[in-house]
Amino acid sequence: MAKPNFQYEKRQKELEKKRKKEEKLKRKLEKGNAPDDSVAAEGDDDNNDAEQVSSDLPAADR
Repeated sequence: MAKPNFQYEKRQKELEKKRKKEEKLKRKLEKGNAPDDSVAAEGDDDNNDAEQVSSDLPAADR
């Protein structure tokens, strides 16, 4: 009769725990960032705002 490979089973269990932990963290971050998406989007547009301001100025002032 074959011996069970406990190291393999242990490694698989550890990988499963790690995967579940990462998924839980990802869900938690997504849930926490859902209301903050508008703030994050505004933060991403900071560079675009600077470009818009410069386009509002006359060409001589650029």
